[in-house]
Amino acid sequence: MQTLHWRKSTYSGDSSNCVEIAPTPTTLHIRDSKTPTAPHLTVAPEAWAEFLPLARRAA
Repeated sequence: MQTLHWRKSTYSGDSSNCVEIAPTPTTLHIRDSKTPTAPHLTVAPEAWAEFLPLARRAA
């Protein structure tokens, strides 16, 4: 099993209320930092790349 290296945005500071990602060459894993042991989402890097501009417009 692959070890995931989770990271969160530097904009989050010390807050634990954020989304964390763990990129790999073929997938991107996404989890809620408040519940790190809960199941997480896995998407293709292309799907994440399409999602980011939408999230930026909504912010």
